[in-house]
Amino acid sequence: MKDASPFKPFIPAEKVIPEITFTSVLLGCLLSVIFGAANAYLGLRVGLTISASIPAAVISMGIVRMILKKNSILENNMVQTIGSAGESVAAGAIFTLPALFMWCQEWGLESPSLISIAVIALCGGGLGALFMIPLRRALIVNEHGSLPYPEGTACSEVLLAGEEGGSKAATVFAGLGIAGVYKLIADGLQLFPSKIHFEFHRYRGAAVGADVLPALLGVGYICGPRIASYMLCGGILSWLVLMPLISIFGATDILFPSMESVAALSSQEIWEHYIKYIGAGALAAGGVIRLILMLPLLLRTFCKAVKGYFTKAPAANLARTDQDIPMSTIVVMICAIILVLWISPAIPVTPIGAIAIALLGFFFTAVTSRLVGLIGSSNNPISGIAISTLLIATFVLKAGGHVGQDGMFRAIAIGSVICIAAAVAGDTSQDLKTGYILGATPRKQQWGELIGVAVSSLTIGGTLYLFHAAWGFGAADSNGFVTLPAPQSTLMKIVVEGVMEGDLPWALIIAGALLAVVVLILRIPVLPFAVGFYLPIHLSVTIMIGGLIRLWLEKRKVRTEQERRDSVDSGLLYASGMIAGEGIVGILLAVLAIIPIGVTASGETMMLADKISLFAWVDSHLGNAAPIVSAIAFLLLILSLLKYSAWKNRADIQ
Repeated sequence: MKDASPFKPFIPAEKVIPEITFTSVLLGCLLSVIFGAANAYLGLRVGLTISASIPAAVISMGIVRMILKKNSILENNMVQTIGSAGESVAAGAIFTLPALFMWCQEWGLESPSLISIAVIALCGGGLGALFMIPLRRALIVNEHGSLPYPEGTACSEVLLAGEEGGSKAATVFAGLGIAGVYKLIADGLQLFPSKIHFEFHRYRGAAVGADVLPALLGVGYICGPRIASYMLCGGILSWLVLMPLISIFGATDILFPSMESVAALSSQEIWEHYIKYIGAGALAAGGVIRLILMLPLLLRTFCKAVKGYFTKAPAANLARTDQDIPMSTIVVMICAIILVLWISPAIPVTPIGAIAIALLGFFFTAVTSRLVGLIGSSNNPISGIAISTLLIATFVLKAGGHVGQDGMFRAIAIGSVICIAAAVAGDTSQDLKTGYILGATPRKQQWGELIGVAVSSLTIGGTLYLFHAAWGFGAADSNGFVTLPAPQSTLMKIVVEGVMEGDLPWALIIAGALLAVVVLILRIPVLPFAVGFYLPIHLSVTIMIGGLIRLWLEKRKVRTEQERRDSVDSGLLYASGMIAGEGIVGILLAVLAIIPIGVTASGETMMLADKISLFAWVDSHLGNAAPIVSAIAFLLLILSLLKYSAWKNRADIQ
């Protein structure tokens, strides 16, 4: 029910304090690039992304308040607005754009240019932010008591608790530093393996293990035990049930799409040839099912949003806290984006096609802008939106004669624009809610969002190029380990190929879709289960450990409820820092992996990353004991999380 009492922002409308300053823009742009790259690494690794608003706000408070000795809550809000834009652009981009790199590698073509990627990201991000602006009053002001906006409200609470900014920022930086050092030792120096793997020889085809890395532990803590358990259930079904069954019944038969007998395949190869397609079917069905189930809500959301789209009081009567970017400016910028969509080779469409993309972007922007207010950005059905858009675009392109490589590139480009627009719209909606509670100037915050979108769009291409050059998307190394599985992009690639070519193992994909239906009937959330089914079980195990730590903190005995909340919140900040720390060092290792420093005795190029690696020494000296060292190192990492949550204050121990 809508709150009948008048709402008063923290900073009154008549009071003017600094918002867009050189410090806030510079710091916001820096965090936009950092969190965008870190989130891209995380999304390509596990298929999940996190909101960067709260860690960006906390870091801003630590720097602006404690180091620069300035005290402007709206300046800190501007930093998190600009900084979180990088995370949203990355979240939309990693769902689709890596598919282009995979195709180019398969077909022997040059990878998409940095300019093409920047144009796609700018168009999508621009549409998402601009279409959200006229909806602000209808969704955020008029429905203040109706739509909770979980992340936006939580971020405002963090900023309002600015007196604690120094200690909270220290917690984030501690997580960032410890995770960064851990990642450097594990995957840089390779002093111990970051992957523990165990094969069941008497239960052929089954395997279990864990990727003992900080980001996965942090993701599990942030997602919580319920989501983590759904993912682990999917992993158990695929790696400990279906893969052994395939091994038993396949035996010496050669089953498509593998070109070898099942008996000759390792557990990793069984996953690659069979489970991946079943999981893709489950993921695709899960996204579409979720969209269908939410259709009544989506339509109501769209109608309510459109109803108040052009309602606006005269500009002269607007208070500072109710000033948006003028509609004339918004229309001009949207028309400019439509023109770019038409003339840019990166998105080869007709004028009618460019307008259709903009209209489709408006629909999904209106939907997601309100939807995140109800269920939060973490539950934003980006997968369903991306799959639906790709299906529509691919069928239309195929009917129009655009088939083969050309049609596939066009479909992914169109899907990328819509996917990024939906992700940015959700982030913009949450940020404007934070600003509304604090008393920020919407117009300035909207320009900040556009600045963040522009900066992250110009840098996301370089991030993708770096990761692709270092490890490749979906590519396995000599040990069969896939550093960046890019699960969402691989799914989108499979969807487009399936429509265009029709030569996929449809029996496996249909089996996965029906599995999603069974999971839905059992009232289990389909998407977390499908993600766990699709990804290697090694990721789900570590994520589950993080979820169990969160569960223990929420259930343990403490003196007051406030102590419990403080403990959990400290863990959230530390976990956010761990994710960012691993992502940053992951970028550093990617740079080291592409810098040549000489030639080996066998004539292969030696990279700087190979030079600093101690893998050969560890393999010769530790041998089978290496996993034990990994387990001990991971236990120390868990203890560090407990130190900055449960044991941050010794008085909390009961």
